[in-house]
Amino acid sequence: MDEIGLFPLGIVLLPSEQVPLHIFEPRYRELIAQCLEQEREFGLVFADEDGLRAIGTRAAVTEVLERFDDGRLNIVVEGGERFRLVEVNEGNSFHTGEIEPVVDELDPADEDAKERALALFRRLVELTGSDVDEPEGDDADVHLSFALAARFEFAPSVKQELLQSTSERLRLERLCELLENAVELVVRQEEIAGRARTNGKVDPPES
Repeated sequence: MDEIGLFPLGIVLLPSEQVPLHIFEPRYRELIAQCLEQEREFGLVFADEDGLRAIGTRAAVTEVLERFDDGRLNIVVEGGERFRLVEVNEGNSFHTGEIEPVVDELDPADEDAKERALALFRRLVELTGSDVDEPEGDDADVHLSFALAARFEFAPSVKQELLQSTSERLRLERLCELLENAVELVVRQEEIAGRARTNGKVDPPES
C-alpha cells in the first residue's frame, strides 16, 4: 500500500488525459511544490456535495505554464494509474491517502468494438471540425476506452463511471453509446440550423 498527497477537485482525470490546473490554495501550492521538487505524483480525486470518491487517478505535473508572484501556479497534469482510496490521513496542510492500485479484469474488448469506437470518434471529429489526434501506440492497444474518452469533454459523473469500471470491454461499449449519442446530437443540431435558415421554422428536438 502506498501513501500519496490528495487533491480533491470537481473534475475527473482519466488515465492518459492531460488537463490544465490553476493552483491557488496555499495547501495545494505546497502539495504541487513537493511533487515538483521530489518528482512525485499526487492523487486527483473527484469530490462534490456527495463527498470524496473512492477511485481516483495518479497525476503527474508535465508542465509549469506560469508562476505568479503570489505563489499561484498554472500547470498541466497527466493522468496515470488508477487507485482505490483505502484511508484518508490528516496532519499536513493537505490530506494524504493510503491507496491501492485498481487493476482491470481479464476482459478485453474485441477488434470489432475497437473499430466501432474509432469510427465513431472519427465521425464526431469530422462533424465538429475538431483538431484532435487519434490515439495510437500502447494507449490504443491496451486502454482504448480511456484514450478516446480523454479527448472529449464528458460530464464528471460519466468519466467517474468509466474510471471505476474494471472491464475494458464494458468501458468501450459504454463509450460507443456516448459517442453515438453525441454524433446524433450534432447531426440533429445541424439539421435544425439548416431548417431554420431555409424557412424559419424549427422542429423541436425530441426529449
